[in-house]
Amino acid sequence: MSGANAEYGQVFGGGVDLAVAHVNADKKLSGKLSVVYEDSQALPAQGVIAANKLINVNKVPFVLSAFTGVSKAIAPIGTRTKTVMVNGGGVGPDLATLGEYFWNTIPLANFEVRTIVPYLVKEKGYKRIALVYVDDPLGQAILEDLGSELKAAGGELAGSFSIPATAQQFSGIAARVRDTKPDAVYIASYGNQQVQLTKQLRDNGVSQPIASYSAFSMPSVLTLPESKGALFTSQQVSLDKNDALTKRMVADYRAKFGKDPSMYVLNYYNAVMTFADLAAALEKAGKPITGENLLAQRKATPSFEFVGATVSFAADGTVKSPIQVNEIVGDGSTKIIAAGK
Repeated sequence: MSGANAEYGQVFGGGVDLAVAHVNADKKLSGKLSVVYEDSQALPAQGVIAANKLINVNKVPFVLSAFTGVSKAIAPIGTRTKTVMVNGGGVGPDLATLGEYFWNTIPLANFEVRTIVPYLVKEKGYKRIALVYVDDPLGQAILEDLGSELKAAGGELAGSFSIPATAQQFSGIAARVRDTKPDAVYIASYGNQQVQLTKQLRDNGVSQPIASYSAFSMPSVLTLPESKGALFTSQQVSLDKNDALTKRMVADYRAKFGKDPSMYVLNYYNAVMTFADLAAALEKAGKPITGENLLAQRKATPSFEFVGATVSFAADGTVKSPIQVNEIVGDGSTKIIAAGK
């Protein structure tokens, strides 16, 4: 909610607040649903403080999380206290290994990399890819996956360049990337850093196509002139799906914000609606709404209606979804150029 990544908190919160309003308008639960916000600042240590307060002081049974580093730091707290924790923003592949109380409503980065690499290499002919990645669990995971996927697709990692999570000056990195003469540059960062990195790569003569993962769907990136033509992956949903949940959510979000909801908005809306569905089922069965009961109810529920999709949770708490490749148009919007499986 503050710091260099505050934009994410605003986006995530837009989905959360709309879902809470819909749950309460429908009287889905016996009491009024409310959300308590604590600020992780996208930092693991702050995330631990926030999670402990939510669980020990506010006594919540269900915590929404984001960012790979933060999620990995707080997951043991959820396991120890039997509190469900749900991530809709972090995409590090190892978020699938954090225990049964940690769930993900976003496909993880390995699925995104597996979709975009064959597209870049085989469809676009970009065989030599340079990677600029933030030196944290997310960036390290993408480094590993990108290298192996490129090799499998007949491409190669032309160079990999790590940057500290707090870095904002990239002229030196741009020079090193330029020297590798890649066919394309993959950026594995997030927040204001990815904005500055994109801008400074262009300002310092890196003219090759830019590719990335779902973090590029943020408004600050979509409206950046230097981002025009960039390719990024995201989960695939149909906002035109003709069901009541999708039509209501999309219409109300457009009315409030004047634009379509991004995947991050949908992930957190879906996370809250998942809680409401599970809690309503527990209330109907006369069971208390605890983390332990929420987990048992999720395991007993074969599928869930998400906005634009019907999904199920795998045993490891992940939602697997088709992945699409998007191109940034240059006016704050995107177009789909390849649908995944």
